[in-house]
Amino acid sequence: MDNSPPPPSALNNFRIMYLVTQLVGITIIILVSCWIGIHLNGLGWSSRPSLQFNWHPLLMSVGMIFLYGNSILIYRGFRYARKKPLKIMHATIHAAAFIFTVIALVAVFDSHNLAKPRPIPNMYTLHSWVGLSAVLLFSLQYVFGFSSYLFPGVREQLRSSYMPVHVFFGIAGFVMAIAAALLGLLEKAIFAVPDYAVLPPQGILINTIGLLFIVYGGLVVFLVTKYQYKRHPLPEDVMLLTHSASVGSS
Repeated sequence: MDNSPPPPSALNNFRIMYLVTQLVGITIIILVSCWIGIHLNGLGWSSRPSLQFNWHPLLMSVGMIFLYGNSILIYRGFRYARKKPLKIMHATIHAAAFIFTVIALVAVFDSHNLAKPRPIPNMYTLHSWVGLSAVLLFSLQYVFGFSSYLFPGVREQLRSSYMPVHVFFGIAGFVMAIAAALLGLLEKAIFAVPDYAVLPPQGILINTIGLLFIVYGGLVVFLVTKYQYKRHPLPEDVMLLTHSASVGSS
């Protein structure tokens, strides 16, 4: 397989699509914030369970969609940075996404359990099953990825062997997160928009956010799977790899 760097024209196309991806992701967060502020009465915490729920779509959009996608793209988006700082940045963005996700899960479970006059059942919808599966896969990916690539003493051969698995399940988890977000939007629209069938402004906004989820997910997966956009090792990466191999074999 050709390991030569991509031509400048290919990188120009990548930069344009990478910028578009960021703009779509930021637009999603803005629109979700507008949806919550205009149609869902804003944010609250446990004293107002119905408003506490609103943290869930906002923080999940930030964590499991926007940050997760950016973490996947970090090596290609910053292709001229050294690999070790990129590994740390990749892990840091994942950690931030995990923190947002935990708060979002606390918010949704609290809002259900504290609802009045009676609690709302948990974990019975397809959205909740797919969403929790995506979170569990994301968490396992983080643990195994951290252990394999940031924990000292792991042999380079093992890291190389695990890389295709790490990449596959990273993308799979992201796709599951997009699917869960779409199911969640549909579920909320059916439950919370009485006249959804006639497509009121809130319905149009929800559908627009859903389409942007699909666009953002498609762009991220395209950019991270297109071989022409792959990051090629820098000379200092090769030197570091050679040094690590020599130290490991000594």
